[in-house]
Amino acid sequence: MKKLNCIIVDDEPIAREIIQTYLSKFPDIELIASCNSAMEAFPILQEKEIDLLFLDIQMPEVTGLSFAKLLKGNVKIIFTTAYREYALDGFDLQAVDYLLKPISFERFMQAIQKVQKTFSEKKSNSEKERKQNVLDNSIFVRVDRKMQKVALDSILYVESLSDYIKIHCENQVLVTRDTMKNVESKLPKHLFLKVHRSFIISISKIDSYTKEYLEINQKAIPISRNMRNEVLSILEY
Repeated sequence: MKKLNCIIVDDEPIAREIIQTYLSKFPDIELIASCNSAMEAFPILQEKEIDLLFLDIQMPEVTGLSFAKLLKGNVKIIFTTAYREYALDGFDLQAVDYLLKPISFERFMQAIQKVQKTFSEKKSNSEKERKQNVLDNSIFVRVDRKMQKVALDSILYVESLSDYIKIHCENQVLVTRDTMKNVESKLPKHLFLKVHRSFIISISKIDSYTKEYLEINQKAIPISRNMRNEVLSILEY
């Protein structure tokens, strides 16, 4: 996990020093700046990618609550204050935690663990989304004893020939020992259409069509009689 960039914003020097001392015990958090006001912190937040903000609530000029409402992006906030009555307001702003002064190291550590868990879950979700995008945009087929990834947008049409399948792509033809039914189950129905017991076509790759056949890359592909009505309704013939 990459280091989390952090800023302390508190008008009390001693409070800043305590937080800074505590932070030194966490090697995965890097303190970028220690500021005595929101006005001092604001340009830093605009210039640098900040993950975590320790924010005092009672400050002159701009309070921590007012400042938090101005913040955009993914910065996480831990409010620090001597006033318990602001807790609800802090959590209304979706703060990760709310630390009451004087802050003990044990309580500080609990807040850091919450932050680390939040970013760990975010990273995990991002990784899942990335993997899902790969799966959504491609399929895997067995070719020459290995599973080969095939980008969906490269497929022109799929052809069944006896006991094997040909996947005709823009730049290659892949041959796999598989069933038409299994290959069809891997292809998104909104992108691909079965037009014949031996052919599945990529809808976006159709160059032209009639009631009897359609053309893809100069290849005439028959439309079977029993599938014709469904195929033509989808193609809006």
